[in-house]
Amino acid sequence: RAGAPGPGGPARPADPVGARRAPRPPADPGPPDDPGPPDYTLYRARPNLIPRLPRRSPGRPGALRKRRPVTPGRLLRWLAAGLVAWLLFSLVLFAVSVQLAPGVSASAKAALDPGGWPLTTPSTILVLGSDQRAAGTREPGASTSGPSRSDVMLLIRAGGGRAARLSIPRDTVVAIPGHGMAKINAAYAYGGPALAIETVKRYLGIPINHLVEVSFENFPALIDALGGVDYTGGCVVSRISGGFRNGGYTLRLRPGTTHLDGKQALALARTRHNDCNPGESDLIRARRQQKIFSAMEHRLLSPSALLRLPSVSWQAPKAIRSDMGAPTLIGLFGALVTGGTPATRVLKPSGTQTLPDGGVGLVVSRAERQAETQRFLAG
Repeated sequence: RAGAPGPGGPARPADPVGARRAPRPPADPGPPDDPGPPDYTLYRARPNLIPRLPRRSPGRPGALRKRRPVTPGRLLRWLAAGLVAWLLFSLVLFAVSVQLAPGVSASAKAALDPGGWPLTTPSTILVLGSDQRAAGTREPGASTSGPSRSDVMLLIRAGGGRAARLSIPRDTVVAIPGHGMAKINAAYAYGGPALAIETVKRYLGIPINHLVEVSFENFPALIDALGGVDYTGGCVVSRISGGFRNGGYTLRLRPGTTHLDGKQALALARTRHNDCNPGESDLIRARRQQKIFSAMEHRLLSPSALLRLPSVSWQAPKAIRSDMGAPTLIGLFGALVTGGTPATRVLKPSGTQTLPDGGVGLVVSRAERQAETQRFLAG
């Protein structure tokens, strides 16, 4: 309305009739050379599954810390930490496998003498291996479940810096408690490991602290876990448990060095009749067994054993039955590794003796037994 006061101010004068309002000036378009906002391409990065947190400097809160360079010292620390973790993992596997493995009988534990920890205290360990055949064999007269004789009889002295080995030929004639004169390997068949322990203790007059029974069923798996062993010797052709034709195993080795797998090593340890040399005695067989044990120790000390350590730790307790738990077995293995590889002594027979059943055994003189026993205990 003309003359009406405007809000907040004086009245506007009325436009003259027929007058036109002046057009408003256009908005300033800006400088003619302004290109406007720049064009750019937006890239989208993949989200990190594990977010990386910024490293803050401890001296200045909120400041980012620079990444430390990889130096030889840091690399060595990483390698040391990985090695410790690898050893702890192997140790856990070993402890679990020991708990799952079957132990020895209560009578065998009662026959043993008390002793200390094998790593620090000299201990005597009796190693036994039976000649029981695998189930399914067609070998005439083979025993698969009944009483069997000890196929391996070895004494090991380890701990406290001592290392010695003494092998007793399986055909040695001894007095078996309650059974008279017989071959020493018959003690295992008559009364199991307990009677075998008592027989050896009386025969040699020494205490026995621990027992290890070798399980021939699982022994090949341990050798394979080690990656096999190298054996050096003469020609061997033997037929274990009747050979392949009777469900057993036939072994053929050429003279020289041969890399053996688990089945071959077991067959060699059990070989009694060698077609390459039919005149071999039981002493030759005992020496072959010692070569296999020495080859196993050498394999354990090789650099490749570190890579195979978890597998070896899992298979080793399965290949034996023992009165020892995980801590004692670890001490024994440590004593065997640190004690070196001593030569294995074998009781030398002075003659033969015919037994009441018609068999012929080996006789070892008292002087020979005393001399070898003293040398063994001295380590």
